[in-house]
Amino acid sequence: MRFLNNLKTVFLLVGMLTPVLYSQAQENEGFVVDEIIAKVDNYIVLKSDLEKAYQDYLTNGGTPGQEVRCQYMALMVRNKLMMAKAEIDSVMVLDFEVDQYTDRKMEMIIAQSGVTANELEERYGKTLEQIRTEIRDQEREQMIVRKMQDEITKDIVITPSEVRKFFIKIPKDSLPYFSAAVEAAQIVKVAKVSEQQKDITRKQLIEIRNRILTGEDFGKLAKEFSDDPSVAGNNGNMGWVGRGKMVPEFEAMAFKLKQNEISMPFESQFGFHIMQLIERRGNEYNSRHILISAKPSPSDLVDAKNYLDSLRGLIGPDKMPFQKAAKEYSDDVATKGNGGFFTGADESMHVLVEELDPVIFFKIDSMKIGDISEPMFYRTDEGKSSMRIIYYKSRIKPHQASLEDDWTRIQAAALNEKKDKILQKWFSKARKDVFISLDKNYDYCGLLDD
Repeated sequence: MRFLNNLKTVFLLVGMLTPVLYSQAQENEGFVVDEIIAKVDNYIVLKSDLEKAYQDYLTNGGTPGQEVRCQYMALMVRNKLMMAKAEIDSVMVLDFEVDQYTDRKMEMIIAQSGVTANELEERYGKTLEQIRTEIRDQEREQMIVRKMQDEITKDIVITPSEVRKFFIKIPKDSLPYFSAAVEAAQIVKVAKVSEQQKDITRKQLIEIRNRILTGEDFGKLAKEFSDDPSVAGNNGNMGWVGRGKMVPEFEAMAFKLKQNEISMPFESQFGFHIMQLIERRGNEYNSRHILISAKPSPSDLVDAKNYLDSLRGLIGPDKMPFQKAAKEYSDDVATKGNGGFFTGADESMHVLVEELDPVIFFKIDSMKIGDISEPMFYRTDEGKSSMRIIYYKSRIKPHQASLEDDWTRIQAAALNEKKDKILQKWFSKARKDVFISLDKNYDYCGLLDD
């Protein structure tokens, strides 16, 4: 397999492929006549997936060419090989983690579509549960592939001299032109839900439990009250799972209940549940639940705001650095390790403006370099009501890629290329352990050449 020595191509191509969700309308209009173009044991690559990935590449400014299409084909076949090898090597991911990612993706799709659930189903020609199942399969595959990739490349490092050599061999006319980038950071304070609010949630679930015990339908009540996004398609039924697949509190309750018994409210990291054990066989169980997250009161949010106001007064050039305060006091796990700083797709703390959350972009647009914002409301990815403050550290003007301004990006691209060579070697060796069949129309890619 040949790979392009082009920084822009590396940025656009290397890494995980974005899951594809097609609408029935697109398929009916005949954008791509779907067919299987590769098989790796029981895993398949569809022509529609390849063409969608290629078109996305072109949309993002990539240069057209059959070689690029071959590269995407190689990545997809390699991912399927990793899935097949993961099955052989018993590499797994936890169901509850897959469900978390799936639920977030579903929430994002619904939020970004700006339509109702019924309109979304009509748009895609599928029910919400069909859409969720499709996304869940994609998310599970991505998680397993990432786990396999991390294991294969865990010892790979890149030296400064290797980064410079990587950059020097890029033709000057192939260097990408980057848009403006900023350094911005946050400190998040999740509003602590008072015991009073928790008691309100417990009482609500007890009332729902009593309604079920007096004959009302569990599934209907789950659809009406549950905060679990999957309830739209499964009526709260979690299906058969084994030990270690769900969060500890949920699993412990499942093995405590008798068949058909409904629990009293119990708390997990997601909120408060009531659970009904449908059946248990050895280390597996089938259950259904209703989840309600306790909501902070307005006074709980005021407490979070006051906390950040006090912390903000302790931060400054001659006081506590913002980075230190973020590491010690922020409730956002994703950013606190970076001193609160946001990172871009390439993990650089100089984030391209188009990659910024629009809320952050418009906020810092009204700030000066060095400013720290007033506390403002924020809802975390987990849906928790919070407050946060934003720090605007620096801005880089639009420019052509350089080692001085874009070291982190170039370093990431060089490391990805090095990892990709290791993955190619792994592919050459691992492909002997599985059955691989490719459509003859793609023989020119030379994917199985020695």
